[in-house]
Amino acid sequence: MKSKTKVYLLSIGDELLIGQVINTNVAWLSTKLNEIGLKVEEQRTIADRPDSIGSTLKEWMQPGHVVICTGGLGPTGDDITKNTLRQFFQDEWRTDEGVLSVLEGFMKARGRTLDQINKGQAELPKSCKTWLNHIGTAPGMLFDTPKGILISLPGVPREMGYLMEQYGLDFLKTRFRLSPIRHLTFHTEGIPESQLMVYLRDWELQLPKTLSLAYLPKAGRVRLRLSQLNPKQNNVDLFELQAAQLHKLLGVECIGTGEQDLPVAVLQELIETKTTLATAESCTGGKIASLMTAVPGASAAFMGGMVAYDNSVKIRTLGVRPEDIEQHGAVSSVVVESMARGIRNLTGADYGIGTSGVAGPGGGTPEKPVGLIWVGISGPEGTYSRAFKMAADRSGNIERSSFAALNLFRKTLLNNWTLPEPTFWAFSH
Repeated sequence: MKSKTKVYLLSIGDELLIGQVINTNVAWLSTKLNEIGLKVEEQRTIADRPDSIGSTLKEWMQPGHVVICTGGLGPTGDDITKNTLRQFFQDEWRTDEGVLSVLEGFMKARGRTLDQINKGQAELPKSCKTWLNHIGTAPGMLFDTPKGILISLPGVPREMGYLMEQYGLDFLKTRFRLSPIRHLTFHTEGIPESQLMVYLRDWELQLPKTLSLAYLPKAGRVRLRLSQLNPKQNNVDLFELQAAQLHKLLGVECIGTGEQDLPVAVLQELIETKTTLATAESCTGGKIASLMTAVPGASAAFMGGMVAYDNSVKIRTLGVRPEDIEQHGAVSSVVVESMARGIRNLTGADYGIGTSGVAGPGGGTPEKPVGLIWVGISGPEGTYSRAFKMAADRSGNIERSSFAALNLFRKTLLNNWTLPEPTFWAFSH
């Protein structure tokens, strides 16, 4: 049947309502469902109460509807979703031997024995189909009924994602006749969304109706998502052509596509050029090193980093001259260039990045206001620095300046140290 399916996302948990836990499940599910051609109609977060769960299901469970419910499936007494679902479907309990076997193996691998509380995870409503969870204790449950489809998943993001990728997405694709959507994401850094929209306006206006461009900004970064509805029926080459045109328009400002974000792009370029990097950070507090080491395989090119926060550390460890700090201040081109050279000498890396700035909220002056960040880059070709002006709170300034420093370094590598004036000049001077 041709589907006009409506999808609803139900998140259960008091911890979500009081802000103790950030609900990342909704964003993940919405993205994955959109990729297979399903659009989320509504999402709702409710308390761990049977009446709240029951009233929401009564409203949403209708023929042609899919309700995906996350949370409330643990072994403790406050996890009441499973029993509420059993009552909603007027069901009886059954012991699922498959779940029991998985639970026993899960506990054995951790040197534990399966206790009575966790055994309760194998007690499931009779009418549901079980999705085995090999990375946790709560299984997924599928209720495929004439009154609608309900998928119940654990709230732990890793387990929820595992069950959807192992079972849920394939079930939905085969259950309904869906029009797939093709996406390709382009990553940019330091360019305001408004500038990008102006720059790309003429190209965007000529896009065929089956293609669209979305702007997804976050903390100084903008992702551009090019989408094509039902690529099987439309010209696949058309998508490739427009994607190539967009890539050409962005030029060096395009960090990468798909999953290739900035740290991945920097690491890839280092590996391809067989060079190494080390960092000396003051205001960024090790954020740049953290971004690099979060990428698998970082040890192939990232030598290490240090947080030289106090001036005495800059002097003793990195070789910054006391008179330079006295004359120019720690937040200066002279100091960050010296830091970048110093970390190269200390680690033996081919390239060094140095950062110093006023992250805020205090410490700014008319000459050096809050948000002023200096970045120094040193390599075999020489040493130079550039200033960036951020306009966020402390954590935002740290994050933005860390990405700005990495992107400046990426462009330096790509341009063989002859860095042209950037196409866009956001946050910097």
